[in-house]
Amino acid sequence: METGKKVQSEGSEKTKQEIMAERKAKKAEKAAKKSQPIKTTEHGAVTILSESIQSAKETTNTVKADETGKSKADLKAERRQKQEAQRAAKAASVTEGKQSVAPKVQQGKRIPDQIQADRPSVEKRLVKRYVSQKVPQLPPAERKVQLFSHLQQQERTLELLTKDLAVNQSKIHPAVIKLGLQYASGIICGSNARAVALLEAFKRVISDYSTPEQKELSRDLEVSLKPCINFLKQCRPISVSMGNVIRFLKRHITNIPSESTDVQAKKCLHEEIEKYIHENVELAGKTICEEASKKISSGDVILTYGYSSLLLQILLKAFNEDNKKFRVIVLDSSPRSEGLQFLRRLVAFKIPSVYMLISGASYVMPEVNKVFLGAHALLANGNVMSRVGSSQVALVAKAHNVPVLVCCETHKFCDRVQTDSFVFNELGNPDDLVAAVKGKPSVHSIANWRELPKLSLLNLTYDVMPGDLVTAVITELGSVPCTSVPVVLRVKHAETVI
Repeated sequence: METGKKVQSEGSEKTKQEIMAERKAKKAEKAAKKSQPIKTTEHGAVTILSESIQSAKETTNTVKADETGKSKADLKAERRQKQEAQRAAKAASVTEGKQSVAPKVQQGKRIPDQIQADRPSVEKRLVKRYVSQKVPQLPPAERKVQLFSHLQQQERTLELLTKDLAVNQSKIHPAVIKLGLQYASGIICGSNARAVALLEAFKRVISDYSTPEQKELSRDLEVSLKPCINFLKQCRPISVSMGNVIRFLKRHITNIPSESTDVQAKKCLHEEIEKYIHENVELAGKTICEEASKKISSGDVILTYGYSSLLLQILLKAFNEDNKKFRVIVLDSSPRSEGLQFLRRLVAFKIPSVYMLISGASYVMPEVNKVFLGAHALLANGNVMSRVGSSQVALVAKAHNVPVLVCCETHKFCDRVQTDSFVFNELGNPDDLVAAVKGKPSVHSIANWRELPKLSLLNLTYDVMPGDLVTAVITELGSVPCTSVPVVLRVKHAETVI
């Protein structure tokens, strides 16, 4: 058995070797067979393929030549011309697209018309608007200041404002006409007083309004208010507080449902107006008085500038209700001399007061403990817009390390950015400068200043105070820095949206 197994294993080993040898032989035969046809027919196959390709090209060329009658070179030239034309058209479309996008970006940065008075196109547009709305037009000033040629410089008198104004045929409500004349004559002045008076006038306009047939109140009422607003602009430029009031009223007018009746809509608007006055003016003033009176201590010497109804409430509360004994120094300047009225009010309530002109600010500042100032508006970049001369008072206080506290309601906050008093300002009547010094022999020579060809009088109304000169701003939200304007505006906008 052992010998049989050995023989079988040896036989099996031989068969494997034989199988391997047979496989190698078959592979060699296949390789030889493959190499023999390529060697023998290589040139023939290549020639056959080349001949077939050439024949196909010749047939296509002949077909094209038969169809178009053009050679191969002509067809290539035409294809190149088409490709170049397509590339040129594509490049032109790209450049036109860029040019069409550029003006849209520029249109978004439109400059307000109120600071483009020196452009004829803007003047024509305003004249066309006033003519269509039957708003009186004022003639340009006889003597303009070139540095402020971009601002409106007009001859603004009561006679010119009412010359071509027919009350019965005008689109302007009589209450608005009365209010505009009070603005122009200075009877109503101050940001709060002007804003409240505007809301009261709009209440009367809304009460007398009736919606025409086939029109909606939410659209037609806003259109009917535009002549009234433009008339007020002619009487005196719109203040920041008035601009906020106008935007507030327009927003509520557009939000009136179309299915509501005139009675319901008028009632809703009256309630919103009364709510605005109560919350943003009355309650805000009381809150500021409580916050500002905490900053006053007995024995303080407080310096104020000009007249401010809010500052008067603060001083009266601290002196009468809180029983704090202090002294007030009132600085003033021409031509309005508003400090005299402020002084009379303080003396009437038996508050010790001293009256001085702004030229004596550096002389009296060493004995001052705190400076309280009012504000026309608080700008988005932290600067304070107030009556002209406020920046000088704050600068002197800063030099003597005296804290400057500005009292301002949040309804005077605006998103406008301004760094100086030249880009935008209100130009007062230059004759007021002459009237303020009338009777003094040293200045009688400028009484007839219009006859002097090289003399121009400039009467600026507002001044821009840098935020670095202000210690804090006292609002109904508390004492906040000047840089908090964007945050306050964002929060108020979110509340209105909700």
